[in-house]
Amino acid sequence: MNKDSFEFIVYILHACSNKWARLPSAVYKKLSESNCINQFLIPHYDILHTQGTQFVVSDIEDYLTARGIKI
Repeated sequence: MNKDSFEFIVYILHACSNKWARLPSAVYKKLSESNCINQFLIPHYDILHTQGTQFVVSDIEDYLTARGIKI
């Protein structure tokens, strides 16, 4: 992970935290345990960082829902 993708991940963690009314640490734990960070956000960084914040948060919600993980 490079600096740009790291900053993107932190930004998105906080965006999810705000939308879901959860602490960033809880969001990180959920995304980490579901492999969302390593299998979705990092590999697709080149595409995702060009999208709007709400679009990316919605994609994360879809990713979690498809895996049966509640937000």
